[in-house]
Amino acid sequence: MTNREPNGEPNREPCGGLTHQTVVVIGASAGIGLETARQVRAQGARVVLVGRNPDRLRQASLELDPVSTAAFDATDTDRLKQFFDELPGPVDHVMVTAGAPFYMPLDGMDLADARREFDERLAMTLGVALYSRDKVRAGGTLLFMGGTGGRRPAVGMSVVAALTAAQPALIANLALELAPIRVNLIAAGFVDTPLSASLLGDRLDARREELRETLPVRRVVDPADVAALAVHVMCNDALTGATYDVDGGQQLLSR
Repeated sequence: MTNREPNGEPNREPCGGLTHQTVVVIGASAGIGLETARQVRAQGARVVLVGRNPDRLRQASLELDPVSTAAFDATDTDRLKQFFDELPGPVDHVMVTAGAPFYMPLDGMDLADARREFDERLAMTLGVALYSRDKVRAGGTLLFMGGTGGRRPAVGMSVVAALTAAQPALIANLALELAPIRVNLIAAGFVDTPLSASLLGDRLDARREELRETLPVRRVVDPADVAALAVHVMCNDALTGATYDVDGGQQLLSR
């Protein structure tokens, strides 16, 4: 639950349900994944950190004292299988934040790149579901990241839009197939992360200011907002097969 202090700042209360649990975060070396790892550690959970960048993963490890770390690209499904095969003991939750959006207009699109994006994103989701199912405790969670931006047609959004439409249906089906393990999706809009900074470059500050002026919440969504929702979904064992939006109302705007 998130309450507000008298000054209007969020006061994120602990859910009290993660003490002594183990949470695997895939994409844990930066942004939403790193902040989620911080928040679950603050609530007494153990963490297993997975990231593609060994140096960033090492820095996260120094901060969070994980049970273990693994540096590999989660879209490599053979390596993903090996990771779960070698993961010791049962875990309670797996969160996947790995991956980046694929923006490319049809004019100039490389079909091989587009096919690779579909294959890698869907195969990674299915791979996590397939390879983790014997390692996650009943009532635990598989939690994936999606977005809200692809729900509105725009030039360059064809691949993103198709994946945005496919993900909730896939998550709902996985929730039935993996029950009593719970499967959920978080759909975010713009989140102020290092990935967003790398995508926008020198347009980052202008985008932040635009969102502060136009979003219904009148502020930019940050990784802590998404992580707080992730922790709530992990704690609340009545939630499965659903998509939860956290975009500050961005999808309500005309553009």
